[in-house]
Amino acid sequence: MRKNSKSTKIAKYMTANLSASPLEVAEKFKVNRQYVYNLRNRLRKEGIAPPKIRMASADTSIMDTPDPKMPKFQPKDDPVNHPAHYTDGGIETIDFIEAKRLGYHLGNVIKYICRAGKKGTNMGLQDLQKARWYLDRAIYKNEINPPTR
Repeated sequence: MRKNSKSTKIAKYMTANLSASPLEVAEKFKVNRQYVYNLRNRLRKEGIAPPKIRMASADTSIMDTPDPKMPKFQPKDDPVNHPAHYTDGGIETIDFIEAKRLGYHLGNVIKYICRAGKKGTNMGLQDLQKARWYLDRAIYKNEINPPTR
């Protein structure tokens, strides 16, 4: 990164304010949220930003908290915390699912579509069939008991 580029300024802010959400950072620097997600993921890959740990709080919301015991450098393919079949494209699949508040069935549809053909399962056919199963289930559940909003 260049010395005084927008990315450098945002990166410095994010490393100094670990609890700042991508939305807060995007609003502060007048950039879109995807720009912040991409920068944050790049910083994590470079070992500059700490990895996130997903924890359920008392109200069952998901929050990112750094773990000081975790090493700064994370391998590119961490099969437990950041599997390669869910991290391509600049945003992790789970971050997208949570940002859109998709819930269990539709979240699984997205998950299986995103990983189709990347885990060596019958060229992705099985993953696409599972995505269809979850989508059919979501449609069935909505027809029986439509959500109230």
